[in-house]
Amino acid sequence: MEDQAVDVRKGEELDHEKIREFLRENVEGIDGDIYVKQFPGGFSNLTYLIESNGKQMVLRRPPKGADIKSAHDMGREYKILTALKPLFPYCPTPLAYTEDLSIMGCPFYIMEKISGIILRKELPKGLDLSSEDAGNLCKKLLDVHVELHSIDVEKNNLSFLGKPQGYVQRQVEGWSRRYVNAKTDDAPGFEKVMEWLNDRQPKDTDSPSIIHNDYKFDNVVLDKDNPMKIIGVLDWEMATYGDPLMDLGSSLGYWIDRNDSDEFKLLKTMPTDIEGALTRNEMIERYGEKTGRNMDNFDFYLCFGTFRLAVIAQQIYKRFFLGYTKDKRFGMLIHAVNILEKLSGKIIDNSKL
Repeated sequence: MEDQAVDVRKGEELDHEKIREFLRENVEGIDGDIYVKQFPGGFSNLTYLIESNGKQMVLRRPPKGADIKSAHDMGREYKILTALKPLFPYCPTPLAYTEDLSIMGCPFYIMEKISGIILRKELPKGLDLSSEDAGNLCKKLLDVHVELHSIDVEKNNLSFLGKPQGYVQRQVEGWSRRYVNAKTDDAPGFEKVMEWLNDRQPKDTDSPSIIHNDYKFDNVVLDKDNPMKIIGVLDWEMATYGDPLMDLGSSLGYWIDRNDSDEFKLLKTMPTDIEGALTRNEMIERYGEKTGRNMDNFDFYLCFGTFRLAVIAQQIYKRFFLGYTKDKRFGMLIHAVNILEKLSGKIIDNSKL
């Protein structure tokens, strides 16, 4: 039921000798041959499985052709893991980082591999969840998110993550600008959505928090011996300090309900529509109950989440459009962008904001 690494994709190979030498110098207990595989999932940073002397590690590096520096800053991601690990034990342990471009032409880092189950589009073969289990697992996913949001940033010297003042405005303006820059001739305009988000921005929250910015089932690791237990949270590349409702909105932008239309279900990447799973509204209600935050105007945050997801998909699609990658999954993302425009529009049309 665990994610399996596969042979490295053509054009994304690593220099084994250079990696082996780096590991020998920087990671304790590495002195033999290394074996390299690649994790096939994900659309952002490239992720490899490195094995040596029975030790399993993960190497993370930026994707080829990417020019979004803030979204692929390996040094920042490594610093975040180093600072958060003592406070949030779900983080993988960071092991080594380098900016030496002679090794693979870009900065990269090594972290421990957290072995466990990662939920993808469908439940893995052999994992059967009752309706009650499905609901409880959704609750645990939400509760770990709340746990992250409860960490005191100032007390723990984590303010390097960002400035919460003006966070929502920067996000709306920044993601709108990114969409315009990433737009291809076959992509929708999103003018209505960008205008609505710009006109309905909430004031700065008086209780900002650490936000993961990509918190969802397929970035969470479950204990293989007890799948109801969360043991890891992955992919910290976009973590920052700001309005936690923006974080929840981004997470629920991925959430597909059982009663969603067949078209929206084409966006499904995680089993959030199985019998017993909480709906988007139930997740929103539980978050409000656990944190005491006012959720009345959450339509804004949910619409931002779907728009942000569309921008990410469009940025990745543009790499395929321009020929930076031959990965066929990237070419399919233009369909997701079009569906997300419809979904964002539906949120706007049904909103009372």
